[in-house]
Amino acid sequence: MQPKILEVSEVTQYVKAKLEEDDFLLHIGVRGEISNFKHHSSGHMYFTLKDQGSTLRCVMFRGQSGRLQFTPQDGMQVVALGSIGVYGKGGVYQLYVQAMEPAGLGSLHLAFLELKERLEKEGLFAMERKRELPLLPRQVGIITSKTGAAIRDIITVSRRRFPNIDLIVAPVLVQGERAAPQMVASLAALAQVPAVDVIILARGGGSWEDLWAFNDEDLVRAIVSCPVPVITAVGHETDYPLVDFAADVRAPTPSAAAELAVPSREKLQYNLRVLKMQSLQGMRKVLEKKQRLLQELSMRRPFAAPEAFFNDQRQLVDGYLRNLEYAISRRLQEWRTALSLLGGRLDSLSPLSVLQRGYSVVFDEEGSIVRRAEKVKVGTRLWIKPAQGQLRCKVEEVKEEDGRG
Repeated sequence: MQPKILEVSEVTQYVKAKLEEDDFLLHIGVRGEISNFKHHSSGHMYFTLKDQGSTLRCVMFRGQSGRLQFTPQDGMQVVALGSIGVYGKGGVYQLYVQAMEPAGLGSLHLAFLELKERLEKEGLFAMERKRELPLLPRQVGIITSKTGAAIRDIITVSRRRFPNIDLIVAPVLVQGERAAPQMVASLAALAQVPAVDVIILARGGGSWEDLWAFNDEDLVRAIVSCPVPVITAVGHETDYPLVDFAADVRAPTPSAAAELAVPSREKLQYNLRVLKMQSLQGMRKVLEKKQRLLQELSMRRPFAAPEAFFNDQRQLVDGYLRNLEYAISRRLQEWRTALSLLGGRLDSLSPLSVLQRGYSVVFDEEGSIVRRAEKVKVGTRLWIKPAQGQLRCKVEEVKEEDGRG
């Protein structure tokens, strides 16, 4: 069978595709000793991991190398997390490193740092999204082991601080593969209880491996999306699993979590007494101030000598009345004078005034004024209106005259 002839780059691309399609090689951790370490001016790191049997070329780009918490050196034992790929130009396979820690910290810690960084970039740990705890919760939900010391501490502290607050316990595993799913389910269940105003997620101390369930990504996201504020109290005071970063409040111990969630009844009663005393004092000061003001007002003239005040007002009213009467009288006189002038003008224009001077008005039988002689026929009967009385006459002659007659 004739072999297929390929270009060098085709072989490299084929091998590259095969390696990068392998799910196993997409996310692996490799332990080895650093050799040929070079920190390039670009920020990228190039080195080789080796053991007694082989070597593996590695590259860590600037975006990842800038987050290292230590300085890599030749001869240092490390655990590197990343994926296997092929550098096409060189035709060699290498490990593209995403995170790296000294080998003594172990792969669990590397995975923790990688997940923490990714969730932090999403904003799941942002302080601005965290909520305040309720002052006086109706019920407190508790998620923890039913046999551990954490539940006893929480119940003891809660009963001592405020016995009337109800505690709802959701017992779960706090270690092992089934622990995280149980805690996620319990969070969802307690959040559906209407009276639960705050939830405590707690467990006692343990090794880093024992607390690993509290680094579960699903559990972290469940805390962030929980509609009820969540307090975490996991491990010892120095332990910080990922749930602590996601919680609204982190308590160093389960007892401290109970103190944060459950208020002290004695302190609340004391605060109420203080508020009551302050309210009474405030009311007393207000009343005293109003009383002083009332006394000051009572010393003023209108209240101390009301008759003088009313006398002044009476005089003021009398003055207003006099001014009003004078104004009305003056206005009436002005109106009378104006009316007299208008009457004189009307009299001068009245037809009766004309008749008084010796003139007369001639009417026909129908009462119409006769203005032109040629309009009247001989024999017509007319009425003549002098200044006093009326005359009835008969026309015997009509004489026409021009305007100059």
